[in-house]
Amino acid sequence: MKRLGHLFLFLVLVSGCTGPSQTPDLIWGKKGVMPGDLTRPRAITVDGQGRLWIVDFTARVQAYNAQGEYLGITFTTPDYRNGRPSGLGVTREGRLIVCDSHYHCVRIYDEQAKECQVLGGQAGAGPGQFGYISDCVQDAEGYFYISEFGSNERITKLDANGQFVKTFGQPGLAEGEFNRPRALALGPDQNLYVADACNHRIQVFSREGQYLRSIGSEGKGLGQLSYPYDLTFDQKGNLYVVERGNHRLQKFQIDGTSLGTWGQPGRKAGELHDPWALAVDSNGDVHIVDTENHRIQKVRW
Repeated sequence: MKRLGHLFLFLVLVSGCTGPSQTPDLIWGKKGVMPGDLTRPRAITVDGQGRLWIVDFTARVQAYNAQGEYLGITFTTPDYRNGRPSGLGVTREGRLIVCDSHYHCVRIYDEQAKECQVLGGQAGAGPGQFGYISDCVQDAEGYFYISEFGSNERITKLDANGQFVKTFGQPGLAEGEFNRPRALALGPDQNLYVADACNHRIQVFSREGQYLRSIGSEGKGLGQLSYPYDLTFDQKGNLYVVERGNHRLQKFQIDGTSLGTWGQPGRKAGELHDPWALAVDSNGDVHIVDTENHRIQKVRW
């Protein structure tokens, strides 16, 4: 009986039953410019009401439910002639954060999608000034953390009123340095996780900016990364990373141990083409922004 038990466990492992099905639970979205359509979607988040917000390359920010049904809400930032927003998030109250990347500010919207706060707005490298903003998160104490790349490769910390606290990081390849910090997530350990895209790794910092450790190295194997563009945690404390370079989703334990991958390059169901972003909802479903396929794929893992 003991041998049979070991054989059964082996068969389960090699058959892939411990991971998600390669067939997505849901695929939705189509290319277009009509309300509810998507054109190269580039960021996603889930707000306090469970709504999915998505911004695409037309600069539209649109709201959907978890089944991909358009909720009739679309807005844009005040001006997008210089470029479109590239990061979305939520405040500790569940309000929508929009990173107005080319206008050097972060805009916060209330439950009716009305702008209620603006952080930053002045271009530069000085305290409280910003370059190209890629993402923003807020911790339970109210502090905001804003990632920048291009002219500034760093993280800026602001208080709840938008007042400057500190910056950390600089351009480079060494520990604590950045080469296109693309996305941020606060872990269950209350540390800050940074998708350091062109260094092909996730860097972990304390909220005071102290470098703690890294996850991943460049490659295609388990535990390796290629242009990680977004990251988030589920309610169990697992880390999900979407890799633009490997056209896949990868799941990690919080210590950096890989739990497997989902997806491969392509256009079919279960395949991804240039995925930019992801979000996990309260049900544990992972919504993957399949950018160049102009759609969202939902996976239960």
